[in-house]
Parts: sequence; C-alpha cells; structure tokens
Amino acid sequence: NEELIKLLIKNKVTRLSIGLQSFNKEKLEFLGRTASYKEAKEKINLCKDLGMSNINVDLIYATTKDTMKVLKKDLKYIKKLNINHVSTYSLILENNTILHNQGIQPIDDTLDQNMYRLICKKLKKYGFIHYEISNFAKKGFESKHNLVYWNNEYYYGFGLSASGYVEKIRYTNTRNLTQYLKGNYKYEEEILSLKEIMDYEIMLGLRKIKGINLKEFYDKYKVNLQNKYPAQKLVEEKLLIYKEGNIFINPSKLYIMNEILVRMI
Repeated sequence: NEELIKLLIKNKVTRLSIGLQSFNKEKLEFLGRTASYKEAKEKINLCKDLGMSNINVDLIYATTKDTMKVLKKDLKYIKKLNINHVSTYSLILENNTILHNQGIQPIDDTLDQNMYRLICKKLKKYGFIHYEISNFAKKGFESKHNLVYWNNEYYYGFGLSASGYVEKIRYTNTRNLTQYLKGNYKYEEEILSLKEIMDYEIMLGLRKIKGINLKEFYDKYKVNLQNKYPAQKLVEEKLLIYKEGNIFINPSKLYIMNEILVRMI
C-alpha cells in the first residue's frame, strides 16, 4: 500500500522484488498462492507513481500445471507489466515441503528444457538481456545485489537462518530465536581454503552469461584458471566457450550447467 512504499523509499530502499510466480489460477492454487494480473498491475503502477520504479518479478515454471500455452501467457502478462527485471525458477521439489509430501513428481526433463528455451527466446524478444542463467534485465538494471554472490564477493547475513561470506569464512545463523536474542548468532561456520574459494568462484561465476574473466581470476588468486581446472578440454568439447578473455558456458548448453560445473571443479 501507499504507506509501506513511502516508508521504504524514506529508508533508502531502491528496488522491489515481487514473488508473483504466475497469473494462471490453477497454477497459483497448486503453489498455494493468490494473485491476479489486475492486482499486480495496480500495485506496480502505484509503486511507479510514488517513485519506486526499479522492480523485479519472479516467475516459477515447470510445475505439473504448466503447459507451453500457460507459460507463453505468463510471459505476455509480464511484458505488459512493463518492469525491468525478471527472475525465473524451474520448480524444485525440496524435501519436507508440502508439494514433496503430497508426492508431486517433477515434469519431464525435455518439457522443462523446452520451457527454459521459450523463456530465453521470449524475454529476449521483449527487450530483456539474459545476464545470468535464471535472470533477465533491461539494460542497466542487472541486480547489483545478486551480482555480489555471483562474483564471489563478501556479504553479511543478518537474522535467523541468514548466510554470510566475510574474510574467507562462510557462515549460517541459528534458526533459534531465543539463541539469536542472547547473541548466539552462528549455527555453523566454515573457513575456506584457497582451492575451495576458487571452486566457488568457478561455480558462481559460470552462472553469469558472460562467465569468468581469466585476467581478473589471475589477479585475484595468482593462479591461471586453465592450469588448475579442465577448462581447455571443456572448450574442445564445445561445452565452454573462450572469447575476448572470458570463459563461459556455451549458450546452447546452459540447461546442463550443473553437469558442466561438476566436471569443471
């Protein structure tokens, strides 16, 4: 509402991420969500009118309620919202979630892949730049927040269950509010070796469509990436591409990114 948006702006919030997920009624009921295109449009226009125009929306696909037709319609609605960033997620059935406990099964891999390719094609057509495997932005609106993760830079995690990465230490906070209020924040902490830090750099950096700059990697770690990792072999197999000093996943192979990362690290 207007009061909340004004409060956010007053406190220097510059970007909103809205978990719309879909505009299809059946799909929303399946996900336990309530939303409508009309309501989303009204709320987003209110944000813009009050000066909060940097907006991301989330889209979930590959649910058992999805078809190519449903997905195309969701993407058309997103285009009509006239926002500048879209995050897309293939549904993951995590253990102990409602959908997993109901025995819901993942959709066919080929259909999932076709849906991903449709998203890439349509959002590109609608003027979005595909800059990270799951993220699309209008020029100049790439998420600075998320790029901190993908560039393997330091960040703080505040609050229950939050994760952080500072001075070679990855940590996760406690889920217990009583312990947190007593000042016993940390649940677990891991001090990373140089090899582990570089592995993270590879794993996160190759999520970006531009990939990893080899000179920047060397400047950071004083290690030639090609000497430490089997990058050249993966280039020869056309899974990775080397171009203008960067190494990145072949765009036609993005769907099997995890397999490439496993081989790389």
